[in-house]
Amino acid sequence: MHTVMVMGGGFALLVVFLLAGRFMGDGSAMALAAAAKWFIPAWFVGAGINMAVGVFKAGYSVAEELPIFLFIFAVPALVAGLLWWKFGR
Repeated sequence: MHTVMVMGGGFALLVVFLLAGRFMGDGSAMALAAAAKWFIPAWFVGAGINMAVGVFKAGYSVAEELPIFLFIFAVPALVAGLLWWKFGR
């Protein structure tokens, strides 16, 4: 359940980035593409923080947390990558 909630937070963050790109940019598709591009490293850091909490606070090993980190990072990042590709054309 925690994994689903963290990924939901990732999608919510993607929406925040897209809204910021729309309102702070010129509202064009290129501004949305840039927002999706900037989301990916920000989400990498966020998913990494989630992994660090699992390792240091919950007591899981890095080997146990790494596959979960990759899944939590990859799903929203893949959606952002597709949006970046779509809007960047």
